[in-house]
Amino acid sequence: MVRLTHDPLISVKLIRALLLAIGVTLLADYLASAEGTDITQLKADAQKGYATQQIELAAAYFTGNGVTQDAKQAAYWYRKAAEAGDPEAENEIGFFYQAGIGVPVDHARALHWYQLAAASGLTRAKVNLGVVYVWGLGVAKDEELAMQLFQEAVHRGEGAAASYLGDLYYFGIGVKQDKAAAETWYQTGVKLHDLIAAYNLGTLFSVDADHPHDLRKAEALLRTSADAGYIPAIHSLGLLLVNHPELAPSPMEGPSLLETSANAGYWRSSVVLGALARDGKGVPADNKAAYLQFRTAILQGGEQAMNLVKYDIAALTKKLGSEQIAALDSDADAWYRQHSTPLLFIYKDGDRRQRFPASALAVSTSGLHAGQLLYVPTS
Repeated sequence: MVRLTHDPLISVKLIRALLLAIGVTLLADYLASAEGTDITQLKADAQKGYATQQIELAAAYFTGNGVTQDAKQAAYWYRKAAEAGDPEAENEIGFFYQAGIGVPVDHARALHWYQLAAASGLTRAKVNLGVVYVWGLGVAKDEELAMQLFQEAVHRGEGAAASYLGDLYYFGIGVKQDKAAAETWYQTGVKLHDLIAAYNLGTLFSVDADHPHDLRKAEALLRTSADAGYIPAIHSLGLLLVNHPELAPSPMEGPSLLETSANAGYWRSSVVLGALARDGKGVPADNKAAYLQFRTAILQGGEQAMNLVKYDIAALTKKLGSEQIAALDSDADAWYRQHSTPLLFIYKDGDRRQRFPASALAVSTSGLHAGQLLYVPTS
């Protein structure tokens, strides 16, 4: 039976290992309001070779903003802008080749575009290169070079690089393991406004067995990251508030956050919501709602989720009967069809869209799927 605790699957060590697979998060570049954008004119200007319009059109195709979502078209127009010499487009198409978005996975091409972008002075491309060398993607592993690239990026104000340096020290990758040094790097990342560093530090203060806990600090750090739309932080903050309701401004904030992360495809949130409904903790006890959440978690998380909820599923099946179970299975399937893409971030600025709306995942790992950082309208 699922217990409503910080289970080992979401411990800091595993989540950090997953996060080390992340390159650079491209969140900073906003366009003006997308409302009223003339897609026909945008296409015409892009076809004339204007790089700015090519980038905007690529973003529109990637997010499905004003056009039918089409990763191949997004890759095509980012590549066109990259071929014209735009460093951020070079970095973005490098990510597409790295993650296999709209193009086949090709680590050599990803490396080529990252190198061009980095040579043009784009700091975020150096972070991506660092991740490539940490993992040995298309090149020989070189943790020393990765560390050098991360340090250069930190000196230029890139908080994500500080977070990855923290990961290297936390796990002892390419350096002697030093968790105190890791924490210092995470603190540097927070000062440089990196939301993953805030999440990492908040996790240290809340669930890391080797670190003193300070739940108030953890809540503040996780909230910083969650407010920026980082899904693991939204989940962790929701779980923290459910387990420590005295930290929450309202009793429903924890479950509401978990709903948000579950809707973004984070199956662990669906498991927790199922446990809440099963036990009537913070929400009305409801066996049907519990079964639906557990079933959704299985669709999202596969065997990993099944291993956690199989006993609950069996018990609830006996209580509800075959007719209700069939209807709930149908509801879960329908829901999953609308929420089948796991998101790493969600955007809360519904009236804006990003020119480069992708997070660079160096490898695909369970629970963090490459590339699908989607525009989420508020309406």
